[in-house]
Amino acid sequence: MTTAIDLVCPTGTPITPDQRAAFEQDGYLLVPGALDPDEVECHASALRRLATGGGALHRLGAVSAVPSMVPLVDHPSVFGLVWSVLGWNIHLYHSHLDVHPPVPPDQPDRFVWHQDGGPQNRDLETDPRPRLSVKVAFWLSDLTEPGRGNLEVLPGSHLDNQLSRPPTPEVPWPRPDGAVPILARPGDAILLDRRLWHARSTNRSSLTRRAAFFAYTYRWIAAREHLTVDPPPLTPTQQQLLGTLPASDGDHAWAYEPDEVPLYRALG
Repeated sequence: MTTAIDLVCPTGTPITPDQRAAFEQDGYLLVPGALDPDEVECHASALRRLATGGGALHRLGAVSAVPSMVPLVDHPSVFGLVWSVLGWNIHLYHSHLDVHPPVPPDQPDRFVWHQDGGPQNRDLETDPRPRLSVKVAFWLSDLTEPGRGNLEVLPGSHLDNQLSRPPTPEVPWPRPDGAVPILARPGDAILLDRRLWHARSTNRSSLTRRAAFFAYTYRWIAAREHLTVDPPPLTPTQQQLLGTLPASDGDHAWAYEPDEVPLYRALG
């Protein structure tokens, strides 16, 4: 299992032409077996400890809440896909840990389909909007069947600025035509274009859904949450991603001096 004290972390395999074609067409890419069983158990156990009392959890700042998850921010199974899409001048601007147990049988569904980015989708005027960021999700529970709180996606919708939606999430509304649930084993991951319309389905199963999410964007875009990581020690690339690079005379965020950016150096 990759640990946070491995001070030389591989940057991962770049995206293949077939993977890029699928990602550009569908807006997402499933990565089977991104984590090995030991990694899954380590991170799932951390979420079980974090979500005390058996309730639901949506915790921002993943590595601040669980420092042992630092290796996930540049995990070699998926990080090569991230920098292949966005380039080397990137950072982690948003992350969250999710635990969703089964809901009561009488709890109604809510229409929660959305694009990531929040105000970006209001402030940016182009059609389609720019990608700006991608998100990686690591699945830490069994989602091989629908109805377990699976992520649902609308393939190809990352190029659509609008989606038919109800006036409020509580109003009954049909599921978007063409939507599909992501069926995944523990340890699978997914790379998601932030513009892709998606939603977490209602967990009607007997299992608890657990996942860790990491979103990346360009370093000239502000982070949504401030992270504190102490300990563990960080690799230079992790320092870049988490915004803890030592101060210097260079303009790191705008990357006027590429040689000062650890990921640029690592990629040669």
